[in-house]
Amino acid sequence: MKNIFINKTKIILLVLVSVLFGLFYTKAQNKMTTHPMVFVGYNYQNVSFGEVGGRLLFLKKDNVMYRLGASAMLGSPNGKFAVIPKLQGDILFNFQEDKTLNHSYYGLIGVETTNKYFAPKVGLSFFGILDFTVGYAFQIPNQAVNDKSLKGVNIEVNLNVPLSVYQK
Repeated sequence: MKNIFINKTKIILLVLVSVLFGLFYTKAQNKMTTHPMVFVGYNYQNVSFGEVGGRLLFLKKDNVMYRLGASAMLGSPNGKFAVIPKLQGDILFNFQEDKTLNHSYYGLIGVETTNKYFAPKVGLSFFGILDFTVGYAFQIPNQAVNDKSLKGVNIEVNLNVPLSVYQK
């Protein structure tokens, strides 16, 4: 059973890497713009975690945007401090063509993976800055944190700060 899960994990990581290369190829072909961001947030995964990291936002038009990121989850499962690295990818979409508040929110679908779990997620993003997501984590076998299981419902709130605002 463990070997099957490890093979699935390798396939998922291969797909994520393929998507990353696909985005860079698409960026080169279609003149996508890239905006770096830093973010902070709260993540509930059977334990409360603070989260800090960076993301790259890829877009050509503002109807569909892609984000790739890496972060560190910081928390104290069972009273012992732990840091968990996390990789994530999101697609944000809003097909409203107007310039009103109808275009201020985006649907969000994504996936995140750590060395402890893999979790698909859905949610809403307001202006691409404030994200609310919910998902379900599938724990990698024999990978608990301080004897605490991380499988189950995943809830996240993140605040993204675009760095392009601070460039000259």
